[in-house]
Amino acid sequence: VQLQAFGGGLVQPGGSLRLSCVASGSIFSINDMGWYRQAPGKQRELVARITAEFSTNYADSVKGRFTISRDNAKRTVYLQMNSLKPEDTAVYYCNMRSHPTGYDYWGQGTLVTVSS
Repeated sequence: VQLQAFGGGLVQPGGSLRLSCVASGSIFSINDMGWYRQAPGKQRELVARITAEFSTNYADSVKGRFTISRDNAKRTVYLQMNSLKPEDTAVYYCNMRSHPTGYDYWGQGTLVTVSS
């Protein structure tokens, strides 16, 4: 399984970015997908998750600002990030939780920097 994340960059506070993650090597549609992030000096944390049944959940800190979605035909999961704040600055990692083993696969990470 390979996960390739795209879309990070530098954005001003209040701006938007969309992250994409393309998966290969697995039956994409049956696996849960997620985005995690890790800020300097902090532990990796869950940002958002979308199940194979398209159920979603979000960290409290991003509710109402971020939206996770998936396109099974394109084997891609997205994270639309709006109203970005400096505290959103982190490396964002794509995650696939394999069904039925529950094994976690990780992408290489993409850096999001929110700064004026």
